[in-house]
Amino acid sequence: MLVQDRAIPKSPKQSQSRIRSLPTRFSEPESLDFSAWLSENLYKIFAVVVLIGTVAALFFLRNVGDTAALLCFESQAQAIETIKFPKVNWNSIPPIADNSSPYVNFRAERWIVVSVSDYPTDSLRGMLKIKGWQVLAIGNSKTPADWGLKGAIFLSLDEQAKLGFRVLDYVPYDSYVRKSVGYLFAIQHGAKKIFDADDRGDVIEGDLGKHFDVKLVGEGARQETILQYSHENPNRTVVNPYIHFGQRSVWPRGLPLENAGEIGHEEYYTEIFGGKQFIQQGISIGLPDVDSVFYFTRKSGLEAFDIRFDDQAPKVALPQGMMVPVNSFNTIYHSSAFWALMLPVSVSSMASDVLRGYWGQRMLWEIGGYVVVYPPTVHRYDRTEAYPFSEEKDLHVNVGRLTKFLVSWRSGKHRLFEKILDLSFAMAEEGFWTEKDVKFTAAWLQDLLAVGYQQPRLMSLELDRPRASIGHGDRKEFVPQKLPSVHLGVEETGTVTSEIGNLIRWRKNYGNVVLIMFCNGPVDRTALEWRLLYGRIFKTVVILSGQKSQDLAVEEGQLEQIYKYLPKIFDLYSSAEGFLFLQDNTILNYWNLLEADKTKLWITNKVSESWVSVSTKDSDWCSKQADMVKKVVSTMPVHFQVNYKETEKSGQSLTICSSEVFYIPRHFVADFVDLVNLVGDQEIHHKVAIPMFFVSIDSPQNFDSVLNTMIYKQEAPANSSTLYSAKVSAVHPWNVSGEPDFIKLIRIMAEGDPLLLDLV
Repeated sequence: MLVQDRAIPKSPKQSQSRIRSLPTRFSEPESLDFSAWLSENLYKIFAVVVLIGTVAALFFLRNVGDTAALLCFESQAQAIETIKFPKVNWNSIPPIADNSSPYVNFRAERWIVVSVSDYPTDSLRGMLKIKGWQVLAIGNSKTPADWGLKGAIFLSLDEQAKLGFRVLDYVPYDSYVRKSVGYLFAIQHGAKKIFDADDRGDVIEGDLGKHFDVKLVGEGARQETILQYSHENPNRTVVNPYIHFGQRSVWPRGLPLENAGEIGHEEYYTEIFGGKQFIQQGISIGLPDVDSVFYFTRKSGLEAFDIRFDDQAPKVALPQGMMVPVNSFNTIYHSSAFWALMLPVSVSSMASDVLRGYWGQRMLWEIGGYVVVYPPTVHRYDRTEAYPFSEEKDLHVNVGRLTKFLVSWRSGKHRLFEKILDLSFAMAEEGFWTEKDVKFTAAWLQDLLAVGYQQPRLMSLELDRPRASIGHGDRKEFVPQKLPSVHLGVEETGTVTSEIGNLIRWRKNYGNVVLIMFCNGPVDRTALEWRLLYGRIFKTVVILSGQKSQDLAVEEGQLEQIYKYLPKIFDLYSSAEGFLFLQDNTILNYWNLLEADKTKLWITNKVSESWVSVSTKDSDWCSKQADMVKKVVSTMPVHFQVNYKETEKSGQSLTICSSEVFYIPRHFVADFVDLVNLVGDQEIHHKVAIPMFFVSIDSPQNFDSVLNTMIYKQEAPANSSTLYSAKVSAVHPWNVSGEPDFIKLIRIMAEGDPLLLDLV
């Protein structure tokens, strides 16, 4: 998401209204003296001239194509659409009372909140038997109209609408994220602990208190120390807790795929005093919380998962700076962390609770709290239902970057809710969710205060203090069991199958490279598909198109001079290792790029039909482009000129490259930007500018040869599948104009990446 903080241009409407307010005709002059008339009407003439000049300037810029000026205007226009920070008066939020439900006078301290889309399950009936806990079922548009279960409180859509919460304006009708309404209802009715549950899980032995730390203080609380992951490595931001509980080859939904191959157990742990584990994540046996990549690549036919974990392993805490995936179906929240129950509404459903978990963990550090992961607490049965990969797209594209962003994020706000809103705003600016979730956060926090919730006090952040060294006496050892990896396509040596191993390898190699795509086709029908395809591999996918789409995070750009748009993307991703440009009419076989040198330039200079030299006399267009190139070259610093003239020795020829795909490493970005600035407002075409830049920056003999194997044709054959090969680096041309074309492409590309079949 590209966000520019620039001043909003003043509207010309004020001057126009002054002109319209003038009388329809001038007053009769007392004499025909021209100088007197001019003096009397000078301000009117000046206003008309200013208006005409403004209109003429805008018309000139739009039609003549002053690109630099247009970029300025468009950037200012983008500022108008910049995400707005919500204004909230925290001191004047009126209370919201339950005046409509049959439970006006009901109070309970312990609640189980579930979302229901079908009739009551046996697991849900089992939860009613857990002593001391009240079950609250939240309906959605899929819930049967006659849903009912004795002993449970059920809130239908109609009953939810009467509660008066602000969040009702944002939550979707057909999703489990409506649980946010249920959380507020429970807090309004006296909740001190909330078990965030799923109606498909059986609580082991029917007792939450036996597994979780339901009491943190007072009588009955366990006064004990808890094992904690070591904070010795500050660059380690996320861990796989399943390893601690005996399953090295299983990873939880929400773990970045690049971390799935980390299967070694901890060398040692430290300890922390219990009492502030405000978020408690349980482990599920049978079908644990796994992502669709695991689910579809680890099964033996249609046989159901029945994965076991070590129920004797000790619970384990996460230090500040380290995170773990947290879900919405086996987690206890204590009142100090109730604000962290908010389920985002602008991301895919399978990503909502995971993003919530990371967001909540970061803010938990601000009040001195932490997450603890517990041994098996729930048994979930695998009903062999499909896990839709498309519903997890926000996970596989963004979650690795999110954890690093959260650890580095800081806020100068002085109250917890102000910091929470500040973080939600920052996450929207970074593209982890949209402005809708910023507004939703503001509504959620106000609703919390309105139902009587007291926000916790802030504490100093341990991350900002020097970490104490871990002495030998502070190290605590625990060696996890190595439980059998039943049904898994994993050897007990700890290796993973080749498909997932390849995916991890590709992600590690290109996880810090930004892919910049230009969409010639209908971006509204392809943008999400391209992100889904390539976002699994690259740091992020920035999409440019002739038409801007704020909803799809697509920025506007014109292909003829697309190179002029690249510098601001370079600035936005200043930590990226490199930038790969790709047009949507070219398919990238990323599995064949592993051997490429990411410190060199890549371009199709050895692909004969892509890189050509033409005579400047071939056409008027060639002649004009050549003249502009000569002007730019004449202003180049000496090192650029020498490189360029060593390659382009003839002054009568012009090098043209179609430039559908090229790569710029980080250390050449400054040179590229300098050359863009030298071009200035001259209208050198993309096909001419890119080869000129490349040969000026470095000698072609130093370019990496990875794109030399590319299949390149001017026109696609009638049967495009005959053109494709999985053994080359890229294929051109290819047309994707909608979902059917995308599905066809995925099935063909699966020859090189079999996991792609999970996308369709």
